[in-house]
This record gives sequence, C-alpha cells and structure tokens, in this order.
Amino acid sequence: MSGLRPVDETIDQLLNQVESTKRTEIRTLDQAHNCCCARDIISPLDVPPADNSAMDGYAFRFEDTTEGEWIDISDRIPAGYVGSRLAEGTVARIFTGAPVPEGADTVVMQENTEAEGNRVRILKLPNPGANVRGRGQDIETGSIVMRRGDRLSSEALSLISSVGLASVEVFSPLKIAVLSTGDELIEPGEKAGPGQIYNSNRYVLAGLVRDLGMEVVDLGIIPDTPEETDVALKRAAEEADVILSSGGVSVGEEDHVKDAVERLGRIDIWKLAIKPGKPLAYGEVSGVPFFGLPGNPVSAFVTYFVVAKPFLRAMQGYSNVASQYFDVASAFEFTSGSRREYLRVRIVQDENGDLSLEKFQNQGSGIMTSVVWADALAEVEVDHHIMPGDLVRAYPL
Repeated sequence: MSGLRPVDETIDQLLNQVESTKRTEIRTLDQAHNCCCARDIISPLDVPPADNSAMDGYAFRFEDTTEGEWIDISDRIPAGYVGSRLAEGTVARIFTGAPVPEGADTVVMQENTEAEGNRVRILKLPNPGANVRGRGQDIETGSIVMRRGDRLSSEALSLISSVGLASVEVFSPLKIAVLSTGDELIEPGEKAGPGQIYNSNRYVLAGLVRDLGMEVVDLGIIPDTPEETDVALKRAAEEADVILSSGGVSVGEEDHVKDAVERLGRIDIWKLAIKPGKPLAYGEVSGVPFFGLPGNPVSAFVTYFVVAKPFLRAMQGYSNVASQYFDVASAFEFTSGSRREYLRVRIVQDENGDLSLEKFQNQGSGIMTSVVWADALAEVEVDHHIMPGDLVRAYPL
C-alpha cells in the first residue's frame, strides 16, 4: 500500500530526535522502584565481606582431616558472629552465612556427619574448599553494581542494598499528560446515553505510563471544541514532559486536536504500515513532545507499545529502549497484508515443555478482550504467510 511509512523507520526517526531528561534527584531505595539510574553505582565493599559457610555443618582444615575419625569441636559460630582461629586438629560448628574461621578452608554439611557430645566425625569427606562462599564472590569492592540508564527493579534494589547503600541518584520520573477526546466518551460510573461509550483508553494509557515508573497528569476527557482543546493542550504542555492523546487527529470536522496542535506548535500525521493502528500523529505543543494515538482501544495500545514506549524510555534516560522479544513456534496459520501486523497471542507449553503461540480468534482493533487474554504480541511482516511450526517474533507483554 503506497504512502505508508515503515514502522522501524518511524521509530528510528523519533529516537534520533529525542532529548533525554537531565533532571535527577536522590531517592531512598524505598522510593526508587522502577526509576532510571542516573549514575553508575560503585560498590564500596566486598559481598560477601568474608569467606562464609554456604550451609549448616562443620568448618575444618581439609589437609588435617581424615574421613571417619572422631574430631573435637572447638568452637560454635552462628551467623552474625566471628569465631576464633580454628585450633589445630579440630572442627568448628558453623551455620549458614557465618564467617569461616581463620585456619579452616572447607565446610562439610551436617547431613554427612555424626555428632556425639563435643566431638564429630565426617562420614563423607567433601572436596577441598567445598561449601565455602569466598569473599567478594558476588560483588567486589570498586565494581559497578548498576549502570547509568538501568531500570531499578526490585531485584536491582536488593543488589544495591547488599552493598550498604540506602539511597541512589535517579532521573526524575517524567510527567506524562494523558487525555482523551470525543463527545461520545463518558467515564465509567456514568449512565451511557445513545451513541456514548466508556473511556477505556484513559485507563490503559495511564496504567502503561505508571508501569514505566513515570507520573501521570490525568486530563480526562476533552470536549470536541476548539476552545476546550486549546485549553487542555496548553495545560498539558505546562504540567507535563510528554503529551499522550487518544483519538481526535483524523480529518473529521469534529476532530479538533490536529488544528489545536498546529496552532500551538507543530504536528505530523503519519500513516504507518502497522496493523492495528495505521494513523499516528507526532509533534509538539509549546516545545513539549506530543503523540496522537488512534482512538480504537487496541490500536492505541499497540501503537503505544511499539512506537511511543521506546520514545518515552529514551527520554527518561534508559540505555536500552528496545522491547525484548524471542522467537516462538506458531500454532496457527496466518497471512498478513500490506502492513506489519501485531497479533494478540498467548504463549503455551505442551506436555514436553515446548512453547508455541496461540492466536486470539478476533483480532479487531476494538477487541480489548484480546489484549487482556494475550501475554504477547506476535510480529508478522508485510505479505507474509505463517504456517504452524514457523518461528514468529513474540514481544512479551
């Protein structure tokens, strides 16, 4: 189909012109979840800080010990305590996480021993150095724990806390204005009249923005008048770093967003070679980036995921902005048309542990149940025929 812009070309163009935020702030670990790391984090210490036992058992010097012989227990070392230097020819009772005493180099698990009073014998001698976690085995002093541009997931925050840091410098979360246009829209809880529908895009877009760790400036529904549209866009530009709008950028007489954005800045309306979601607007309002997503719920979701999300991540300062994907065998037959298609699919596992993709039956752009049902988007290139068993690129949701 002539006149359609390739999806990858559009994404590259947007990423080439995006300006990453420079605003940073210090946040405690409790407040930093899902934020973007603004500075390399260097470990001030070794983790673990000393050789320690990987399990409950007995610490001993390997070359001084014989399997099956009774040996005196000279010390007892719980986690959080440091034992004395191991007396020659003895063992130390030790617990998981406790520092291995000076003079010992191996730990035998208690299941492979027999204890009697203040002595023990090793029934099965382990290999030298067994069950000892070495100092700095996980993290060494001076090593980089997290890099600038990394997402601070719960796992990342756990890692940072393990080196004793209570706060971290992050890029201040972007503020994203979310607005919907259309006199046909009403909010859930209101009674729908003839021709009215509930505003579902507000909730999916706001939720997706929050999933990125960004803040939502919720402008709700904007009435279809030039005056109201101007007021809403001006407010969005004043309060937010990016504006996300759904609907209202077609050429209809009641679609005022396009004209309003042009009055306040600039706008390009692109017809992308993507299905669902062919029409996409991008521009700026008073210097603030503006995305005009389609009004159909699935189209808004797909164009956000494929086009807007990488832009937002790049603007937030992330070093890796591409959506992760992997190739999975198709369980369906499908033929695409003149646009790249993103099918709502589910990843299933058979009795042998092999993965495949199931396709939701109705792939219409207004079928939001397909998005709820799916756990991935399957990317199918233009004019491509897929048969069961063919590998398909899948983007987990």
